[in-house]
Amino acid sequence: MLNLSVILEDSARRYPSKDAFIFMDTHVSFAQLNGAANQVANGLKALGIQKGDKVALNCLNLPYFPMVYFGILKAGAVVVPLSVLLKRDEVAYHLKDSEAKACFCFVGTPQLPMAEENYAGFQQIDSCEHFFVITARPDEPSPIAGTKTLGMLMAGQSPTLETAQTGAEDTAVIIYTSGTTGRPKGAELTHSNLLLNAILSTNLSDTDKDDTMLVVLPMFHIFAMTVLMNAGIYKGSTSVLLPRFDAEAVLGLMQKHKISVFAGVPTMYWGLLNYENEKFDLDEISQNLKVCVSGGASLPVKVLEDFEAKFRVQIIEGYGMSEGSPVVTFNHMDVGRKPGSIGTPVWGVEVKVVDEDGHEVPVGEKGELVYRGHNVMKGYYKKPEANAETLKNGWLHSGDVAIMDEDGFFYIVDRTKDMIIRGGLNVYPREVEETMMKHEAVSMVAVIGVPDEEMGEEIKACVVLKEGYALTEEELKAWTKDHIASYKYPRVIDFVDALPMSATGKILKKELRTMVKG
Repeated sequence: MLNLSVILEDSARRYPSKDAFIFMDTHVSFAQLNGAANQVANGLKALGIQKGDKVALNCLNLPYFPMVYFGILKAGAVVVPLSVLLKRDEVAYHLKDSEAKACFCFVGTPQLPMAEENYAGFQQIDSCEHFFVITARPDEPSPIAGTKTLGMLMAGQSPTLETAQTGAEDTAVIIYTSGTTGRPKGAELTHSNLLLNAILSTNLSDTDKDDTMLVVLPMFHIFAMTVLMNAGIYKGSTSVLLPRFDAEAVLGLMQKHKISVFAGVPTMYWGLLNYENEKFDLDEISQNLKVCVSGGASLPVKVLEDFEAKFRVQIIEGYGMSEGSPVVTFNHMDVGRKPGSIGTPVWGVEVKVVDEDGHEVPVGEKGELVYRGHNVMKGYYKKPEANAETLKNGWLHSGDVAIMDEDGFFYIVDRTKDMIIRGGLNVYPREVEETMMKHEAVSMVAVIGVPDEEMGEEIKACVVLKEGYALTEEELKAWTKDHIASYKYPRVIDFVDALPMSATGKILKKELRTMVKG
């Protein structure tokens, strides 16, 4: 038997009074977090929530997130984390698809009316019976008439509990993929998937109980959920929460709390690198930082090198996906690393690069990255056709184009679906982006394929320039053409102020393509 909540119960026993989470002036100890999670679990059981029932959770990076998350698990139920940016119809889709029986949602802000949108979605679904608003303070009333609050659910419930017994292979979390093709699918991750990935994450980043981590990546996303939240709770380290990325806020918290472990996506490193202000003591921040972790998308080598030079700390880059709980490969500190690579397989996971027939390709040749091991999901919830396509003979097919070098290090070339076929020749956007990022005036770039009558697809680059630089489309085209094969340089360049981003900081190429069609 295994329930992921054992990591919280263990740390509450070992470090009861130690800070588990800090948010602004609020400090929540491991014992307080465990007691609150027990109250949530008791409240859910009183409602009739049973082992295996699905419960949705939509919350910003606040201490309420782990309270409710572990409360759901302790009741034997399954957590369905939802993106805070979902609109009502999307909420309705997720609640219906996951067969959620209950939904918890943070009240939100005037700019992000989460509870309003979630409640409207909840009302569309008959099968979801309970809705709870997570208010800023437990004693506050719900702003939505006729709805209950998390505080009301917990009121009068015991802070002690005998945790529900679940199996290692029982589903703990259904995490929805971003749905870059078609509607989002729910990846079923087991208690074992998530526990083993949290444990190996602490080994990769060398995290221990004395570390203080900054969690700005959203905890509803598998990267922060496993590599930061669960890993930190398992080790007994302290996590400082920030609901939204802002370079100034991040640097301020790094300095104030002596942050030693930071994890982010490439756009966050870019934001920190380009923040120009002498408000903070970079020497002090750098001395405290032990390690930085990057994932979620490929980190441009130029950004990695410049960040490491400025902050004097190593960024270790890895690769993962929701379906892999998430970590698949990593640049291990004890094995060595190669900037630009996603490293080597993590403990207990096998990785290879295959052709369309599933045969392994020679070293240095492009193919699809596939993997198998303890991290592979049970499957997509109620999606047998998608499972047959993604899970073949025990191997999970990632949809990512990769190569392996002679030392066994893997490199992601691109997403299979992002590949541009121009005049019959394959062009990988990542390669073009890496090249263009080397121009002194270019700050950020996203390359996409656009329809073209003659070539089938043409290459378009959306470019953000560095402040104070001016550059024409023709100048940048000519420069890029000098640095890359002539069939690969972009024929169309758009200069933009910013690139569309997801809640997790990924560049939304889907939106860029939609803008082109429009």
